[in-house]
Amino acid sequence: MKKYLIIGGSKGISKEIVKQISAQGDFCYVISRTTPDYTFNGTHFTLNALTDDLPTIESLDGLVYGIGTINLKPFNRLSANDFLNDWQVNVMGAVKIIQHYLPQLKNSEQASIVLFSSVAAQRGMSFHASIGAAKGAVEGLVKSLAAELAPKIRVNAIAPSIVETPLAAGILRNETIKENMVAKHPLKRILQPEDVAKTAVFLLSDTSNGITGQIFIQDNGLISISN
Repeated sequence: MKKYLIIGGSKGISKEIVKQISAQGDFCYVISRTTPDYTFNGTHFTLNALTDDLPTIESLDGLVYGIGTINLKPFNRLSANDFLNDWQVNVMGAVKIIQHYLPQLKNSEQASIVLFSSVAAQRGMSFHASIGAAKGAVEGLVKSLAAELAPKIRVNAIAPSIVETPLAAGILRNETIKENMVAKHPLKRILQPEDVAKTAVFLLSDTSNGITGQIFIQDNGLISISN
């Protein structure tokens, strides 16, 4: 039985990752500000991973940093605090967690780290300057750590288009907007949390041995297929 740490595992994609890991018989440590509304095979710590002291965990085979932001504004309305907050949540939070639990990951025979980027770091998108900059930094972090932590620890990221999660509820706020969003994607659908979770679980598993330093674009064809 392998042991994984999931940051933000009470909602959205991270919730589905925990459920899928539990279903395959592995153990999850979950750190989130709210208590999960489902049962899983593991232990939950109720705390803010960005600001609180982190719990002691003896051993780990993988780590998912699933906390992120969606901050869409015209560039001239973005404040310095907007940029700093997106940077803090998406980049420095991941740095804090990885640095803290690196000894445990190094003790594993083969460990895996999964972070999250966004299609906004891959394609120029209006109103995405702050989040695009932060996620671009995440991608740079992935590639640097993949080189530095090899051969024992693999590091990859997933860059999804919009996913139907509580975080995206403000964007996907009515059926008309959802229909327009569906129409923009060649596969004519919006990503569901379980779609992206399957990719994350694959990257955590031994099935993906040999894959590191990669950014997996999961976008229903949004930026990779021209209509």
